[in-house]
Amino acid sequence: MNGVHETFRREGLVRPADSRILGGVCAGLGRRFGIDPWPARLLFVLLLLVIPGSQILIYPILWILMPSETTPVTAPPASAA
Repeated sequence: MNGVHETFRREGLVRPADSRILGGVCAGLGRRFGIDPWPARLLFVLLLLVIPGSQILIYPILWILMPSETTPVTAPPASAA
């Protein structure tokens, strides 16, 4: 799964820490394609209305695959004294 997250991160597909409403998927897609979050949300909903039932699958899958913009802080390795 880390490989998928790294690929998405390199491509600029991350869920931003700000401007999230549910999971940040539409805000991340909007940022990637250079549009504001609200028009991106509207386009996402309109696109999903064209393909019935897809909203049940696409949004959660993107939520899982798109990494969050914030990365977890890991503790530095303990040094031998």
